Amino acid sequence: MAENLQEKVNSRTPLDLTWTDVEELSNFVTGGGRILPRKMTGLSAHQQRHVTRMIKRARNMLLMK
Repeated sequence: MAENLQEKVNSRTPLDLTWTDVEELSNFVTGGGRILPRKMTGLSAHQQRHVTRMIKRARNMLLMK
């Protein structure tokens, strides 16, 4: 049972990201601060919109540039 719990903790999708997950969100941003397009990230449209919203919230809270 503990193994199943560990798998659930490690299997995070982009929809699980929040604006406080700056390290993970920075994977979807270029060095210059631009959000990567779907073609480069490989995310679905729904996931890309969610990640974009979380990046913009993190920027608004001055956690990201």
